[in-house]
Amino acid sequence: MATNLFSQRPNISHWQGRVDLAAAFRWTVRLNMHEAVANHFSLAVNDSGTKFLMNPNQMHFGRIRASDMLLVDVDDPETMQGPNAPDPTAWGLHGGVHRACPHARCVMHVHSIHATVLASLKDSRLPPIDQNCATFFNRYVIDEGYGGLAFEEEGARCAELLKDPKHKVMIMGNHGVLIIGSSVADTFNRLYYFERAAETYIRALQTGQPLRVIPDDIAEKTAQELDDYPGQAERHLAELKLLLDAEGSNYAQ
Repeated sequence: MATNLFSQRPNISHWQGRVDLAAAFRWTVRLNMHEAVANHFSLAVNDSGTKFLMNPNQMHFGRIRASDMLLVDVDDPETMQGPNAPDPTAWGLHGGVHRACPHARCVMHVHSIHATVLASLKDSRLPPIDQNCATFFNRYVIDEGYGGLAFEEEGARCAELLKDPKHKVMIMGNHGVLIIGSSVADTFNRLYYFERAAETYIRALQTGQPLRVIPDDIAEKTAQELDDYPGQAERHLAELKLLLDAEGSNYAQ
């Protein structure tokens, strides 16, 4: 049975957001979508998005607990000076997105296998060949200008590509994928299904057979229906937390 730990940590701010992020980190490991001690998730905690929670520098996703999250402020010039400073590339990429895109309440960046294979193709488009792929029809942007590690200048450049709120996914050419959303549940659900969609497409290409592509009007209709589908993302994360709780995981500590 799940335990409500919010009341047990009244002295730590934004506790529920911390718990949700920790669960997402743990399940990303289960799905083998992590990158050892690299990659980052963040969650804005003020209206402008300039203050956000983020995983500690180079801590493995499989160990991260709610209480481990950093609380950082893009307007604080001292952020990178302290002993608990975030990873510089996380600061550059996530800080850039949160600063430029207040609608990006949660940001998840991974180098998951199939999304990264897609990002490595000369044509990184994801055609709507099944329902999961259709979910992302007209809802992603492709970054064609990879410029090295995502320090502040590169992070600001990437953030400009996400100014349109309709674009929830950035296929980062030669790099990986970045997903944004309204909450941890919304963003993790999108991350999960994007990796599934990319896998379907990559495996379909491997057959060498012609693709059965859904017409644009049906793909858009499907994407909108899934956008409007009630409560699925919230239930997805809630079920993952129940599974972790049943195993006695310490993610919510």
